[in-house]
Amino acid sequence: MTQPKAYTFFKSIEGDKIIWAVAVLLAIFSFIPVYTASSNLAYLNGGNGSTVSYLIKHFMHIFIGFILMYGIHKIPYRYFRGISILMLPVVVVLLIITLSQGTTIGGANASRWINVPVVNVSFQTSSLASVVLLVYVARYLSKIKDKVVNFKETILPLWIPVGIVVGLILPANFSTAAIIFSLVMVLAFLGGYPLKYLGFVLGIGVAVLGIFILIAMAFPDAMPNRVDTWSSRIQNFASDADTEEQYQVQKAKIAIASGGFFGNGIGKSVQRNFLPQSSSDFIYAIIVEEMGLFGGIGVLLAYVFILWRIAIQVTKTKSVFGQLLIIAVGLPFIFQAFVNMGVAVSLFPVTGQTLPLISSGGSSIWMTCLSLGILQSVAANRDKIEVIESTDEEFENPLEVLSETI
Repeated sequence: MTQPKAYTFFKSIEGDKIIWAVAVLLAIFSFIPVYTASSNLAYLNGGNGSTVSYLIKHFMHIFIGFILMYGIHKIPYRYFRGISILMLPVVVVLLIITLSQGTTIGGANASRWINVPVVNVSFQTSSLASVVLLVYVARYLSKIKDKVVNFKETILPLWIPVGIVVGLILPANFSTAAIIFSLVMVLAFLGGYPLKYLGFVLGIGVAVLGIFILIAMAFPDAMPNRVDTWSSRIQNFASDADTEEQYQVQKAKIAIASGGFFGNGIGKSVQRNFLPQSSSDFIYAIIVEEMGLFGGIGVLLAYVFILWRIAIQVTKTKSVFGQLLIIAVGLPFIFQAFVNMGVAVSLFPVTGQTLPLISSGGSSIWMTCLSLGILQSVAANRDKIEVIESTDEEFENPLEVLSETI
Protein backbone atom coordinates (compact mmCIF):
# COMPACT_ATOMS: atom_id res chain seq x y z
CA MET A 1 0.00 0.00 0.00
CA THR A 2 1.28 3.45 -0.96
CA GLN A 3 1.90 5.70 2.01
CA PRO A 4 0.23 9.15 2.00
CA LYS A 5 2.53 11.96 0.87
CA ALA A 6 2.13 13.76 4.19
CA TYR A 7 3.25 10.65 6.07
CA THR A 8 6.24 10.22 3.75
CA PHE A 9 7.22 13.86 4.23
CA PHE A 10 7.04 13.75 8.04
CA LYS A 11 9.01 10.54 8.05
CA SER A 12 11.74 12.25 6.04
CA ILE A 13 12.23 14.82 8.81
CA GLU A 14 15.31 13.78 10.78
CA GLY A 15 17.37 15.06 13.66
CA ASP A 16 16.13 15.99 17.11
CA LYS A 17 12.34 15.61 16.82
CA ILE A 18 11.80 17.49 20.08
CA ILE A 19 13.62 20.58 18.79
CA TRP A 20 11.56 20.32 15.60
CA ALA A 21 8.37 20.19 17.65
CA VAL A 22 9.25 23.11 19.93
CA ALA A 23 10.37 25.21 16.95
CA VAL A 24 7.08 24.54 15.16
CA LEU A 25 5.08 25.35 18.29
CA LEU A 26 6.96 28.64 18.75
CA ALA A 27 6.33 29.52 15.10
CA ILE A 28 2.61 28.74 15.37
CA PHE A 29 2.39 30.63 18.64
CA SER A 30 4.08 33.65 17.01
CA PHE A 31 1.03 34.38 14.86
CA ILE A 32 -0.91 35.51 17.92
CA PRO A 33 1.42 38.25 19.23
CA VAL A 34 2.47 39.34 15.71
CA TYR A 35 -1.17 39.72 14.67
CA THR A 36 -2.18 41.68 17.75
CA ALA A 37 1.00 43.75 18.02
CA SER A 38 1.05 44.92 14.40
CA SER A 39 -1.83 47.38 14.73
CA ASN A 40 0.59 50.19 15.54
CA LEU A 41 2.49 49.53 12.31
CA ALA A 42 -0.75 49.44 10.36
CA TYR A 43 -1.74 52.90 11.59
CA LEU A 44 1.74 54.37 11.19
CA ASN A 45 1.91 53.19 7.59
CA GLY A 46 -1.33 54.89 6.70
CA GLY A 47 -3.55 51.86 6.92
CA ASN A 48 -6.87 51.44 8.64
CA GLY A 49 -5.48 49.41 11.51
CA SER A 50 -5.85 46.06 9.74
CA THR A 51 -3.04 43.68 10.59
CA VAL A 52 -3.99 40.91 8.17
CA SER A 53 -1.29 41.91 5.67
CA TYR A 54 1.35 41.76 8.42
CA LEU A 55 0.10 38.33 9.46
CA ILE A 56 0.31 37.06 5.87
CA LYS A 57 3.81 38.50 5.50
CA HIS A 58 4.88 36.85 8.75
CA PHE A 59 3.41 33.53 7.58
CA MET A 60 5.42 33.72 4.35
CA HIS A 61 8.61 34.45 6.29
CA ILE A 62 7.97 31.47 8.59
CA PHE A 63 7.03 29.22 5.66
CA ILE A 64 10.18 30.06 3.69
CA GLY A 65 12.25 29.72 6.87
CA PHE A 66 11.08 26.18 7.57
CA ILE A 67 11.62 25.16 3.95
CA LEU A 68 15.18 26.45 4.36
CA MET A 69 15.53 24.59 7.66
CA TYR A 70 14.31 21.34 6.09
CA GLY A 71 16.63 21.64 3.10
CA ILE A 72 19.69 22.52 5.18
CA HIS A 73 19.17 19.63 7.59
CA LYS A 74 19.47 17.20 4.68
CA ILE A 75 23.06 18.31 3.98
CA PRO A 76 25.66 16.17 5.83
CA TYR A 77 27.15 18.48 8.40
CA ARG A 78 30.77 17.79 7.44
CA TYR A 79 30.19 19.79 4.24
CA PHE A 80 29.70 22.98 6.23
CA ARG A 81 33.47 23.08 6.77
CA GLY A 82 34.13 23.91 3.15
CA ILE A 83 30.94 25.91 2.72
CA SER A 84 32.04 28.27 5.50
CA ILE A 85 35.33 28.87 3.68
CA LEU A 86 33.44 29.69 0.48
CA MET A 87 30.87 31.91 2.16
CA LEU A 88 33.24 33.95 4.33
CA PRO A 89 34.52 36.19 1.50
CA VAL A 90 30.96 36.46 0.18
CA VAL A 91 29.62 37.86 3.46
CA VAL A 92 32.60 40.23 3.70
CA VAL A 93 31.70 41.65 0.28
CA LEU A 94 28.03 41.90 1.29
CA LEU A 95 28.97 43.72 4.50
CA ILE A 96 31.13 46.18 2.55
CA ILE A 97 28.30 46.86 0.10
CA THR A 98 25.83 47.28 2.96
CA LEU A 99 28.08 49.64 4.88
CA SER A 100 28.92 51.70 1.78
CA GLN A 101 25.26 52.51 1.19
CA GLY A 102 25.45 55.19 3.88
CA THR A 103 21.82 54.74 4.92
CA THR A 104 20.70 57.00 7.75
CA ILE A 105 17.70 56.86 10.03
CA GLY A 106 16.99 59.93 12.06
CA GLY A 107 20.40 61.33 11.19
CA ALA A 108 22.27 58.24 12.42
CA ASN A 109 24.21 55.74 10.36
CA ALA A 110 22.03 52.64 10.00
CA SER A 111 23.67 50.74 7.15
CA ARG A 112 22.41 47.31 8.18
CA TRP A 113 20.20 46.17 5.31
CA ILE A 114 20.80 45.43 1.66
CA ASN A 115 18.02 45.31 -0.88
CA VAL A 116 17.90 42.13 -2.97
CA PRO A 117 17.14 43.00 -6.62
CA VAL A 118 14.17 41.50 -8.51
CA VAL A 119 12.38 40.20 -5.38
CA ASN A 120 12.73 43.62 -3.69
CA VAL A 121 13.40 42.17 -0.24
CA SER A 122 15.55 43.87 2.39
CA PHE A 123 18.10 41.59 4.03
CA GLN A 124 20.20 42.22 7.14
CA THR A 125 23.64 41.01 6.10
CA SER A 126 25.01 40.89 9.65
CA SER A 127 22.63 38.01 10.43
CA LEU A 128 24.13 35.87 7.66
CA ALA A 129 27.65 37.01 8.55
CA SER A 130 27.15 35.87 12.14
CA VAL A 131 26.17 32.33 11.14
CA VAL A 132 28.94 31.97 8.56
CA LEU A 133 31.64 33.36 10.85
CA LEU A 134 30.71 31.14 13.81
CA VAL A 135 30.64 28.03 11.59
CA TYR A 136 34.03 29.05 10.20
CA VAL A 137 35.43 29.48 13.72
CA ALA A 138 34.02 26.06 14.74
CA ARG A 139 35.75 24.53 11.73
CA TYR A 140 39.11 26.08 12.61
CA LEU A 141 38.89 25.18 16.29
CA SER A 142 38.12 21.56 15.44
CA LYS A 143 41.15 21.55 13.13
CA ILE A 144 43.57 22.62 15.89
CA LYS A 145 41.94 20.59 18.65
CA ASP A 146 44.48 18.60 20.69
CA LYS A 147 47.34 20.47 19.02
CA VAL A 148 49.80 22.84 20.65
CA VAL A 149 48.40 26.28 19.82
CA ASN A 150 50.77 29.01 18.75
CA PHE A 151 49.04 32.39 18.90
CA LYS A 152 50.92 33.83 15.92
CA GLU A 153 49.86 30.90 13.76
CA THR A 154 46.19 31.52 14.55
CA ILE A 155 46.15 35.26 13.79
CA LEU A 156 45.71 35.01 10.02
CA PRO A 157 43.34 32.02 9.73
CA LEU A 158 41.25 32.80 12.83
CA TRP A 159 41.42 36.30 14.25
CA ILE A 160 41.85 38.31 11.04
CA PRO A 161 38.52 37.01 9.62
CA VAL A 162 36.84 37.63 12.99
CA GLY A 163 38.24 41.16 13.10
CA ILE A 164 37.17 41.95 9.53
CA VAL A 165 33.58 40.75 9.97
CA VAL A 166 33.09 42.36 13.39
CA GLY A 167 34.80 45.54 12.20
CA LEU A 168 32.48 45.86 9.20
CA ILE A 169 29.40 45.42 11.40
CA LEU A 170 30.57 47.73 14.20
CA PRO A 171 29.99 51.17 12.57
CA ALA A 172 26.29 50.52 11.92
CA ASN A 173 25.37 48.04 14.65
CA PHE A 174 27.47 48.05 17.82
CA SER A 175 25.22 45.65 19.75
CA THR A 176 25.33 42.98 17.03
CA ALA A 177 29.10 43.36 16.64
CA ALA A 178 29.57 43.02 20.41
CA ILE A 179 27.33 39.95 20.56
CA ILE A 180 29.13 38.24 17.66
CA PHE A 181 32.54 38.95 19.20
CA SER A 182 31.34 37.64 22.58
CA LEU A 183 29.97 34.46 20.98
CA VAL A 184 33.26 33.88 19.15
CA MET A 185 35.12 34.22 22.46
CA VAL A 186 32.77 31.77 24.19
CA LEU A 187 33.06 29.31 21.30
CA ALA A 188 36.85 29.60 21.36
CA PHE A 189 36.87 28.98 25.12
CA LEU A 190 34.63 25.91 24.79
CA GLY A 191 36.76 24.74 21.87
CA GLY A 192 39.85 24.63 24.07
CA TYR A 193 41.62 27.73 22.77
CA PRO A 194 44.20 28.78 25.41
CA LEU A 195 42.73 31.14 28.00
CA LYS A 196 45.81 33.36 28.11
CA TYR A 197 45.50 34.01 24.38
CA LEU A 198 41.79 34.75 24.72
CA GLY A 199 42.61 37.37 27.33
CA PHE A 200 45.10 38.91 24.93
CA VAL A 201 42.52 38.96 22.11
CA LEU A 202 39.98 40.54 24.44
CA GLY A 203 42.46 43.25 25.35
CA ILE A 204 43.16 43.94 21.67
CA GLY A 205 39.43 44.09 21.00
CA VAL A 206 38.86 46.66 23.75
CA ALA A 207 41.81 48.73 22.52
CA VAL A 208 40.56 48.68 18.92
CA LEU A 209 37.09 49.68 20.07
CA GLY A 210 38.56 52.59 22.02
CA ILE A 211 40.52 53.76 18.98
CA PHE A 212 37.42 53.43 16.82
CA ILE A 213 35.38 55.56 19.23
CA LEU A 214 38.08 58.24 19.27
CA ILE A 215 38.18 58.29 15.47
CA ALA A 216 34.38 58.45 15.28
CA MET A 217 34.35 61.38 17.69
CA ALA A 218 37.13 63.14 15.77
CA PHE A 219 35.40 62.63 12.40
CA PRO A 220 31.65 62.64 13.19
CA ASP A 221 30.64 63.12 9.54
CA ALA A 222 32.05 59.70 8.66
CA MET A 223 29.70 57.92 11.09
CA PRO A 224 26.86 60.29 12.00
CA ASN A 225 25.85 60.15 15.66
CA ARG A 226 26.92 56.50 16.23
CA VAL A 227 29.03 57.13 19.34
CA ASP A 228 26.31 59.41 20.70
CA THR A 229 23.75 56.67 20.07
CA TRP A 230 25.82 54.00 21.86
CA SER A 231 26.59 56.20 24.86
CA SER A 232 23.02 57.46 25.13
CA ARG A 233 21.63 53.93 25.23
CA ILE A 234 23.95 53.01 28.08
CA GLN A 235 23.20 56.24 29.92
CA ASN A 236 19.47 55.85 29.41
CA PHE A 237 19.64 52.32 30.77
CA ALA A 238 21.10 53.69 34.01
CA SER A 239 18.85 56.75 34.24
CA ASP A 240 15.30 57.93 33.69
CA ALA A 241 16.13 60.40 30.92
CA ASP A 242 13.27 61.27 28.61
CA THR A 243 14.53 59.71 25.35
CA GLU A 244 13.13 57.42 22.67
CA GLU A 245 14.90 54.34 24.06
CA GLN A 246 13.75 55.11 27.59
CA TYR A 247 10.24 55.70 26.27
CA GLN A 248 10.20 52.20 24.77
CA VAL A 249 11.53 50.68 27.99
CA GLN A 250 8.92 52.50 30.07
CA LYS A 251 6.09 51.32 27.84
CA ALA A 252 7.44 47.77 27.98
CA LYS A 253 7.49 47.97 31.80
CA ILE A 254 3.90 49.20 31.83
CA ALA A 255 2.86 46.36 29.52
CA ILE A 256 4.52 43.73 31.71
CA ALA A 257 3.17 45.24 34.95
CA SER A 258 -0.39 45.44 33.63
CA GLY A 259 -0.32 41.83 32.45
CA GLY A 260 -0.38 40.39 35.95
CA PHE A 261 -0.36 36.62 36.25
CA PHE A 262 -2.92 35.63 33.60
CA GLY A 263 -2.78 38.72 31.36
CA ASN A 264 -5.42 41.03 29.96
CA GLY A 265 -6.45 38.62 27.23
CA ILE A 266 -5.33 38.00 23.66
CA GLY A 267 -5.84 41.08 21.50
CA LYS A 268 -6.39 43.35 24.50
CA SER A 269 -2.94 44.89 24.72
CA VAL A 270 -2.91 48.66 25.19
CA GLN A 271 0.83 49.30 24.95
CA ARG A 272 1.02 47.81 21.46
CA ASN A 273 -0.39 51.16 20.31
CA PHE A 274 2.56 53.02 21.83
CA LEU A 275 5.57 50.72 21.43
CA PRO A 276 7.25 51.47 18.07
CA GLN A 277 8.74 47.94 17.85
CA SER A 278 5.87 46.06 19.45
CA SER A 279 5.92 43.22 16.89
CA SER A 280 9.70 42.73 16.86
CA ASP A 281 12.10 44.04 19.51
CA PHE A 282 9.50 44.36 22.30
CA ILE A 283 7.11 41.57 21.36
CA TYR A 284 7.87 39.78 24.64
CA ALA A 285 6.37 42.69 26.58
CA ILE A 286 3.18 42.38 24.53
CA ILE A 287 3.07 38.64 25.19
CA VAL A 288 3.26 39.21 28.95
CA GLU A 289 0.67 42.00 28.81
CA GLU A 290 -1.83 39.79 26.98
CA MET A 291 -0.98 36.37 28.44
CA GLY A 292 0.47 37.39 31.77
CA LEU A 293 3.34 35.92 33.72
CA PHE A 294 2.01 32.50 32.79
CA GLY A 295 2.56 33.15 29.07
CA GLY A 296 5.89 34.90 29.63
CA ILE A 297 7.31 32.01 31.65
CA GLY A 298 5.96 29.55 29.08
CA VAL A 299 7.93 31.26 26.30
CA LEU A 300 11.04 31.41 28.50
CA LEU A 301 10.77 27.70 29.31
CA ALA A 302 10.46 26.87 25.60
CA TYR A 303 13.89 28.39 24.95
CA VAL A 304 15.34 26.76 28.07
CA PHE A 305 13.98 23.44 26.81
CA ILE A 306 15.70 23.93 23.44
CA LEU A 307 18.92 24.78 25.30
CA TRP A 308 18.60 21.50 27.19
CA ARG A 309 18.13 19.58 23.94
CA ILE A 310 21.15 21.38 22.43
CA ALA A 311 23.25 20.23 25.39
CA ILE A 312 22.01 16.66 24.86
CA GLN A 313 22.96 16.77 21.18
CA VAL A 314 26.44 18.00 22.05
CA THR A 315 26.97 15.08 24.43
CA LYS A 316 25.68 12.58 21.86
CA THR A 317 27.95 13.84 19.08
CA LYS A 318 31.39 12.24 18.96
CA SER A 319 32.96 14.41 16.26
CA VAL A 320 34.75 17.49 17.60
CA PHE A 321 33.57 19.55 14.63
CA GLY A 322 30.00 18.33 15.14
CA GLN A 323 30.06 19.35 18.79
CA LEU A 324 31.48 22.80 18.05
CA LEU A 325 29.08 23.25 15.15
CA ILE A 326 26.07 22.63 17.41
CA ILE A 327 27.41 25.19 19.88
CA ALA A 328 28.21 27.67 17.09
CA VAL A 329 24.64 27.71 15.73
CA GLY A 330 22.70 26.81 18.86
CA LEU A 331 24.23 29.21 21.37
CA PRO A 332 23.40 32.40 19.38
CA PHE A 333 19.78 31.25 19.08
CA ILE A 334 19.40 30.96 22.86
CA PHE A 335 21.57 34.00 23.59
CA GLN A 336 19.49 36.20 21.30
CA ALA A 337 16.26 35.02 22.94
CA PHE A 338 17.54 35.79 26.44
CA VAL A 339 18.86 39.21 25.35
CA ASN A 340 15.50 40.11 23.80
CA MET A 341 13.57 39.09 26.90
CA GLY A 342 16.17 40.79 29.10
CA VAL A 343 15.71 44.09 27.26
CA ALA A 344 11.93 43.85 27.67
CA VAL A 345 12.27 43.46 31.46
CA SER A 346 15.03 46.13 31.68
CA LEU A 347 17.91 43.78 32.44
CA PHE A 348 19.87 45.02 29.39
CA PRO A 349 20.03 48.23 27.36
CA VAL A 350 18.05 48.40 24.12
CA THR A 351 19.92 46.29 21.53
CA GLY A 352 17.50 45.76 18.64
CA GLN A 353 17.65 41.96 18.92
CA THR A 354 14.49 40.08 17.92
CA LEU A 355 12.88 37.11 19.68
CA PRO A 356 13.78 34.04 17.56
CA LEU A 357 10.87 32.38 15.71
CA ILE A 358 8.37 34.77 17.34
CA SER A 359 9.23 38.34 16.32
CA SER A 360 8.28 39.53 12.85
CA GLY A 361 11.06 40.05 10.33
CA GLY A 362 12.40 38.21 7.32
CA SER A 363 16.18 37.86 7.61
CA SER A 364 16.10 37.19 11.36
CA ILE A 365 13.62 34.33 10.90
CA TRP A 366 15.52 32.87 7.95
CA MET A 367 18.88 32.95 9.71
CA THR A 368 17.32 31.35 12.78
CA CYS A 369 15.94 28.55 10.61
CA LEU A 370 19.29 28.25 8.82
CA SER A 371 21.03 27.80 12.19
CA LEU A 372 18.50 25.24 13.39
CA GLY A 373 18.82 23.42 10.08
CA ILE A 374 22.58 23.10 10.56
CA LEU A 375 22.02 21.88 14.12
CA GLN A 376 19.54 19.28 12.89
CA SER A 377 22.02 18.22 10.21
CA VAL A 378 24.46 17.20 12.94
CA ALA A 379 21.74 15.37 14.88
CA ALA A 380 20.50 13.60 11.74
CA ASN A 381 23.79 12.58 10.17
CA ARG A 382 26.18 11.84 13.02
CA ASP A 383 25.22 8.13 13.15
CA LYS A 384 24.89 7.68 9.38
CA ILE A 385 28.18 8.90 8.04
CA GLU A 386 31.73 8.11 8.92
CA VAL A 387 33.01 10.58 11.51
CA ILE A 388 35.68 12.78 9.97
CA GLU A 389 37.88 14.22 12.65
CA SER A 390 39.61 17.56 12.46
CA THR A 391 42.86 16.00 11.25
CA ASP A 392 41.18 14.75 8.07
CA GLU A 393 41.63 17.28 5.25
CA GLU A 394 39.28 15.53 2.80
CA PHE A 395 36.60 18.19 2.98
CA GLU A 396 38.79 21.25 3.56
CA ASN A 397 38.75 22.09 -0.16
CA PRO A 398 35.57 24.09 -0.86
CA LEU A 399 35.47 22.93 -4.48
CA GLU A 400 35.41 19.31 -3.32
CA VAL A 401 32.55 20.18 -1.01
CA LEU A 402 30.49 21.51 -3.89
CA SER A 403 31.19 18.53 -6.09
CA GLU A 404 30.37 16.11 -3.27
CA THR A 405 27.14 17.95 -2.45
CA ILE A 406 25.99 18.10 -6.08
